[in-house]
Amino acid sequence: MKLQRNGRSKALAIGAMALVSSLSLAACGSDDNSTNKASGGSSGSAAASSINCGKSGSLISAGSTAQGAAMDVWKTTFNASCSGTTINYQGGGSGAGIQQFNQGKIQFAGSDSALKPAEVDSSKAVCSGGQGIDLPMVGGLISLVYNVDGVDNLVLDGPTAAKIFDSQITKWNDPAIAALNPGAKLPDAEIQTFHRSDDSGTTENLTKYFAAAGNGAWSYPAAKAWAGKGGQSANGSAGVAAQVKQVKNSISYAELAYAQTNNLKSAAINTGASKPVAATAENAANTFAKAQVAGAGSDLALKLDYATKEDGSYPLVLVTYEIVCDKGNKADTLDTLKSFLTYTASDAGQKAVGEKGYVPLPKTLTDKVNGVITTLA
Repeated sequence: MKLQRNGRSKALAIGAMALVSSLSLAACGSDDNSTNKASGGSSGSAAASSINCGKSGSLISAGSTAQGAAMDVWKTTFNASCSGTTINYQGGGSGAGIQQFNQGKIQFAGSDSALKPAEVDSSKAVCSGGQGIDLPMVGGLISLVYNVDGVDNLVLDGPTAAKIFDSQITKWNDPAIAALNPGAKLPDAEIQTFHRSDDSGTTENLTKYFAAAGNGAWSYPAAKAWAGKGGQSANGSAGVAAQVKQVKNSISYAELAYAQTNNLKSAAINTGASKPVAATAENAANTFAKAQVAGAGSDLALKLDYATKEDGSYPLVLVTYEIVCDKGNKADTLDTLKSFLTYTASDAGQKAVGEKGYVPLPKTLTDKVNGVITTLA
């Protein structure tokens, strides 16, 4: 399968919706019961949905660049639908978002990895009487995006990918790559790797995959900060994707949405299943369907199986969380926060970003998210 086809990837992203049952939009508690009709996405392709705007207000948020395109859709729709309300979201990476949240500078943060215990402890200073919690909101997959002339169906596995990104494999015609790609015309060319320069949840999820499926090839702890040897860096998902688009014989990692936007090819993953698994939203949805909640109480942090060997389950996935206070949210923005998050977790909100290359979350999970949203205080 040629994964670089933009239209094909979009079709699969929309097709993944068949795996997600429709979800009723839960109205959050509000003194203002007015509702407005809105399109579910900036493209106007999603079905109209009723948004409970609640009280007017402004939210300031920051963090994950992986969810940047999703947030653009959501905030544009919500801002247009709810007069007097403004949603501001700045990227900067998951690490920066968590830092700003724990400094009390923003109302919620986007992060591609769940809060660490030390970060939860820090959050208690700004969440009066409560703490920061993780609400899964954006499902995605990490594409191993590459730019090699004449190679349209690259296959990699965990150990080989880990060695490439650690400069242990430096040529495209290395025997390890050739063994996974019989018949492919791999060039005798140096591999140029790109990694994130900012603290990134995408990097952490990639390195969790290396740890789980790399057979010891990756010797570093899974973390937001890049630790591999060699390579060049770029800021944000958009930055690494742009570099791969421009530089021949290069490879990096970015969410499917950025692979689509830049018309980049994505490697299939040899997981040990009956055949290599393509980087499609449909295959990522199969992995999300088996994700388990690992958090306690109202925290919905997920445990993902990066080492899955099931047919049709793409292992390199991530979930972006919206990090909020369970208690102690600012009273003047709480109603707006609950209203906005209720929309993003709705069937219309999930469908809108599904059309942008993300993976709509399963109904069983969005039901839990909406249940927690109503309890925020």
